[in-house]
Amino acid sequence: MARPGLFAALFSDAALTRNGVLWGSGGLTLATVLAGLHTRQCLWGLVLLLPVLAVCLYDLTQREHALRRNFPGSARMRWFFEWLRPYLHAYIVEGELDGRPFNHDERALIYARAHGTVDAHPFGTDLDVYSGEYEWLAHSMQPNPDAPKDMRVKVGSDQCARPYMASRLNISAMSFGALGANAIAALNLGAKTAGCYHDTGEGAMSPYHLAHGGDVVWQIASGYFGCRDAQGRFDPAMFADHAAADSVRMIEIKLSQGAKPGHGGMLPAAKITPEIAATRGIAMGQDCISPPGHSAFRTPRELVEFAARLRELSGGKPVGLKLCVGLPHELFAIAKAMVETGITLDFIVIDGAEGGTGAAPKELSDRMGMPLREGLILARNALVGAGLKGQVRLAASGKVTSGASIAINAALGADWCNAARAFMFSLGCIQSRQCHTGHCPTGIATQSPARQRALVVEEKAERVARFHRATVHALHEIVVAAGLDSPSDFRPSHLRQRINVAEMRQMDEIYPFVQAGELLNGTGHEQLRRWWEAADPDSFRRRDGDRLAPVR
Repeated sequence: MARPGLFAALFSDAALTRNGVLWGSGGLTLATVLAGLHTRQCLWGLVLLLPVLAVCLYDLTQREHALRRNFPGSARMRWFFEWLRPYLHAYIVEGELDGRPFNHDERALIYARAHGTVDAHPFGTDLDVYSGEYEWLAHSMQPNPDAPKDMRVKVGSDQCARPYMASRLNISAMSFGALGANAIAALNLGAKTAGCYHDTGEGAMSPYHLAHGGDVVWQIASGYFGCRDAQGRFDPAMFADHAAADSVRMIEIKLSQGAKPGHGGMLPAAKITPEIAATRGIAMGQDCISPPGHSAFRTPRELVEFAARLRELSGGKPVGLKLCVGLPHELFAIAKAMVETGITLDFIVIDGAEGGTGAAPKELSDRMGMPLREGLILARNALVGAGLKGQVRLAASGKVTSGASIAINAALGADWCNAARAFMFSLGCIQSRQCHTGHCPTGIATQSPARQRALVVEEKAERVARFHRATVHALHEIVVAAGLDSPSDFRPSHLRQRINVAEMRQMDEIYPFVQAGELLNGTGHEQLRRWWEAADPDSFRRRDGDRLAPVR
């Protein structure tokens, strides 16, 4: 069909019916205004009004948007308010406990601690303690004020020559590229001041991870950034050279992350600078997307053998895994591989599906991956049931914001916790959720030199350290109140979950928690036993195949 001419579009019966009031009133107003003005004022009026008229004429004749065609000019207000809606909602509409992924109370606590201001809460809790979502930690009638304030945990199995003493709270994986240079430098200086470690994320070790001498955990993902050859495969010589740095304390093999499980890391081309390309060993001008899986190993047995090789190449530093749990038998297969080979990992970090990222497909963020609580309990059962928990440490990552978060995860089996977004808040993040655009307003998740200029490294590093110190202090107060000596003494029975308004249960009454060696000796829990039997150390596939026939 031929495109209608401008005259037909303006003066057809349908167009006049739709827009007669708009054009008539607009023309009358314009004529009235111009009639009362002098020549110079009339010209200025035309300068202001003609662009508006041009936009309305364009909207009336374009064919892509029905709303703009029916309501030229005025329909554009819809897009303006759609753009404005998140900001109005965050600052005007949201309550103290509203907001996703972090509510106002959670952010306010982090900001207060980062700034060193009062973080006390007046007039009682805002939470509904009879809600089905409420949970709490049991305290003791005999607190323990003598509980040691140094609560660090030793990471390193008997096969590790250079174990590491880790803080109970550390900075989780955030890559150079996803974050700007100033943000990475501030986090590293903050880690050094606070006495915790700083995970590099999968984007390799940049100069900013090493600039201030903070402890670093080097994450090795499927892209092998910083230790890859020209074909993108693992380069052992390059790895050994970089792993020898004094700041590198541990090596973390990333299998998956909670926000995009089963999907490689994503860095849009718009955020890739020549410096990032050189750091990662990638090309400019195209999106950097890591492969979904590793090429250095294909089976659980090969995975633990690869970990042993990295430990040797790094000079005996602890080597572990980071993953979001998907199929339970795969996690059990890794435990079986350690039992059968005699090779033990030094640690495993469980990332929950609620974890964050700079960019991810929405379907993966919303509907794939196991939430932290279930994943952590499953990993705890795999290690304890296989008799490995004393050698292999377990860490938790996913929406950790407070001392209570750390204590709750400790009750479920975690030896320490990692946090990413909480430390971004301590840098000044306002949850604008512009991480993937390169236009982060606070200069954190951007490569724009102009925006990064606002982030002063020394000042932000002190905020990072203050937040860490205050949160670890809060954890110590919880340990004292519970009458314990260490966060490691928390048990599932310390954590209570309300089921409904009239019922609460301990965590070990809701989830199974096996005893040491129980999987090896034959557990009485049927589902755990089936997963253990299905686990194959020589394949990530089930030994028994899929028990359910596919629907045709």
